[in-house]
Amino acid sequence: MHLTRFRVNTARSGARRLLSSPQAMHAAVMSSFPALLPTDTPPPDGPRVLWRLDHTTRAEVMLYIVSPDRPDLTHLVEQAGWPAAAAADPNQPGWQSRPYAPLLDRLTTGQRWAFRLTANPVHHARRKDDEPTKRTAHLTGTHQMGWLLKRQDTCGFRVLEKTHATRLLPRGTTHTNQPHHGDRYELTVHDKRTLAFDKHTTPQGGRRPPVSLVTVTFDGRLEITDPHLLRRALTQGIGKAKAYGCGLLTLAPLPTAR
Repeated sequence: MHLTRFRVNTARSGARRLLSSPQAMHAAVMSSFPALLPTDTPPPDGPRVLWRLDHTTRAEVMLYIVSPDRPDLTHLVEQAGWPAAAAADPNQPGWQSRPYAPLLDRLTTGQRWAFRLTANPVHHARRKDDEPTKRTAHLTGTHQMGWLLKRQDTCGFRVLEKTHATRLLPRGTTHTNQPHHGDRYELTVHDKRTLAFDKHTTPQGGRRPPVSLVTVTFDGRLEITDPHLLRRALTQGIGKAKAYGCGLLTLAPLPTAR
């Protein structure tokens, strides 16, 4: 496994095209692995290619990729990077890729990490009793946080709770209402985006229905409860829409107290 970071040059037209289309970005990421055919599907219980865009500032966007093989991002440098700088220094190809196994192997129960996850929080609901259920996006921060909290056990971690003892409910709520998760947990949700785009045509030449996704980014702190399950979440992703930049969970050391 490898973890790769690529800084997107947002001033370039090729970068803007990729950033405006999750489908185009997915195709560009998958082109980084020549051994993978377009028809290849990831094994149901094995590592897969995951990617995520972090909009650190309005002008700075980082692309992260977790993959079984080391990617070759030369084409991305040419389209959306700094090709002149890469050509001037052969030791700096325009991206950084390092083995992921050392991190995965040292994960143990009880460790605490900061984490980030961009996901597509959805549930199945029906508007009327006689209608089939339909996949529907969670739209509020409370429900989006609840979506992640429901998955923490099966993903091998627990989101840390805030240290203040009372964990006060928001003003205007009662103990019979659903508490606001952000007041209890070391967890924030931000960067909500609604993505809408057309898919490729069907093999018969017809048009597929357009895709509409709601994505959000979670930042928080976690404690490992099952290293095996967490490794699976880190290498297989969490939730739906993995082909469109969702599901990639990454860890970072917690800042040391002074």
